[in-house]
Amino acid sequence: MSVLRQRTAAVLNRAAPSAHTAFVLAKQGVLRPLRPDKVLRILRAWRHWGITPPMGFAVGAVRHPDRPAVIDERGALSYAELEQRTSRLANGLRKRVKRGTRIGVLCRNHHGPVETIVAAAKLGVDVVLLNTGLSGRQLADVIAEQQVGVLVLDAEFRAQLPELPAEVDQVLAWTDGTTRRDTLEHLIATSSPRRPARPRRHARMIVLTSGTTGTPKGARRPDPPSLSPAASILSRLPLRSGERMLVSAPLFHTWGLAAFQLGAVLGATLVLRRKFDPEQALASVQRNRCTALFAVPVMLQRLLDLPEQVRDRYDHSTLRIVASSGSALPADLATRFQRAFGNVLYNLYGSTEVSWVSIANPQDLRAAPASAGRPPRGTTVRILAEDGTEVARGETGRIFAGNDMLFEGYTNGSRREVRDGLMSTGDLGHVDASGRLFVVGREDDMIISGGENVYPKETEDAIARLPEVAETAVIGVDDPDFGQRLAAFVVLRPGQELDAEQVRDRIRDRLSKFALPRDVVFLDELPRNATGKVVPRELRERLGA
Repeated sequence: MSVLRQRTAAVLNRAAPSAHTAFVLAKQGVLRPLRPDKVLRILRAWRHWGITPPMGFAVGAVRHPDRPAVIDERGALSYAELEQRTSRLANGLRKRVKRGTRIGVLCRNHHGPVETIVAAAKLGVDVVLLNTGLSGRQLADVIAEQQVGVLVLDAEFRAQLPELPAEVDQVLAWTDGTTRRDTLEHLIATSSPRRPARPRRHARMIVLTSGTTGTPKGARRPDPPSLSPAASILSRLPLRSGERMLVSAPLFHTWGLAAFQLGAVLGATLVLRRKFDPEQALASVQRNRCTALFAVPVMLQRLLDLPEQVRDRYDHSTLRIVASSGSALPADLATRFQRAFGNVLYNLYGSTEVSWVSIANPQDLRAAPASAGRPPRGTTVRILAEDGTEVARGETGRIFAGNDMLFEGYTNGSRREVRDGLMSTGDLGHVDASGRLFVVGREDDMIISGGENVYPKETEDAIARLPEVAETAVIGVDDPDFGQRLAAFVVLRPGQELDAEQVRDRIRDRLSKFALPRDVVFLDELPRNATGKVVPRELRERLGA
C-alpha cells in the first residue's frame, strides 16, 4: 500500500463518524455523495487542519465555493473567498504575534471576527473573544491577564480603551472612514496567499464569562473531538445544510460562537449585522430569505415589542427555526413568541462551561413553556443533592451535565466542580414526569427567607405573566428580620399603570408568602450587559441594598 493510501486510510478511520452521527449528518444534508477528487481534497484538508474552524471553511471551498459564507453590511464573501482571505490574513498576522501571546478580538458581528478566528486557528494561536460591553478598565485588565499581544478591534472601541502597553499591537477590523492605522483589509491585501503550514498545536478559543456577578473569567473552549457534538445538537435543533442563519447573538458570546461553529459544519451562510435592531432584523430575514435566527431572549422580547403593523410589513415565513439561548427564557415570552411567529421556537439551555445541557423544541414549549427541554443524544443530565446523591424525579437539586464539549477550565487555573464525569452548571432544577428539565435559578440566587428556601425565578415568572408587565427581574437582598427577602424590578408596557401593592395582590395566590417581593421597584428598562443578561449588581445599587 502506498504512503498516500496508508495516510488516507488513517484519516478515514479517525474521521469515520458513529452510525448515529452519520445518520443525523446525512439527514441534515451535511454528508452526501461527492466526486472522488472532491473527497480526496476534503480528506487532505481534514488531515491538515483537523476538526477546527479552518476545516469547515476549507470543506466549504471544495463543496460549494461560490456560496456566500458571510453576508454583512458591506456585502457577501463566498466560501472560496473566505478560505483565501484567511490564509492571507494568517500570513499577515504571523509576523505580529509574539511567542506565548494571544490574539484578542473586540468586534461587533461582521466578517472581521469570523476571519480573525479562522486565521488564528490556521496559525495555532489562541483567540480571546472580548465582550464589547466591558468597561475600559475591565478590558485593560483582561487584555493583560490573557496575554493579548495583538488586538483586533472595531475603530469605535479605541476611544473607550485606556492607554494600552506599547507591545499590544492594534489592528482595526471595521472603520467607518479612512484611517492611517493598520487594518485587516490591508493585511489581507498585502500578504501571501500561500496556505499556512499545519500548526504545531490546535488553537483554543477563550470565551469570557458574563461577569454579571464579578470580574469576567476566561474559559478555554475545547476542539470538538469529531463531528458528534454537532450531530448531538442537530438531533434536537434540526438545522440543515446550506441554512441561511441570521446570527443576532454576539459572536463573542458562547451562543453566537455556537452559531458560527454549527454554520461551518452545515456550510451555512451567516447573516450578520453589527447592532441588533428588531425591525432591521426582520428586514434582514426578508431580504436574505433567512431560514434560522440565533438570538438571546431579550431580542425576542424586542421583536414582540414592535407594533403588529410593523411586524406585518416583513415576510418572515421563511423562518423555520428561532433558536434562543444565553439567558433564561421566560415562560410567558415563549408562549407569546410562538403565538406571533408560529411553532418555530427552540430554547437551548447551557453555559460557557458545559456547552449544551438540554434543548426544548416547539412541542416542549407548547406543553410546558417554562421547560428547558430534554438532553440531546450523547448528553447526560443528573439532579444531585448536596451530598452527591441523585434526587427523586420532581425534586429540586443541583444540575450536573456531561457531553463531548465540557470546557477545559478557566485560564486562571480554577475549574468547575465535577462528579462522576459530570460538571456542575451552577444552577438548580428538577425533571418532570415526561423527562423535561426545569431550571429554577442559580445556586447562588436561591435565598433563605424566614427559614424557607425561595427561588427568585418562580416570582419572576408570576410577575411576567401580568399583561401590564413588559419585563421583570427578581433578586435576593439582605433583610434584618428574615435574613433575606426578594426585591422585584418591573418594566411596564407603554401606557400601563401598576403600583407595588397591586403587583403583590395579583400574584399572591400563585406564590408562598415568602416568595412575595417586599420591594417592587419600577424602572424604564432593566440594566443588561452586551449579551442581554440582567446585571444584579446594578439592580442592588438602584435599590441601595
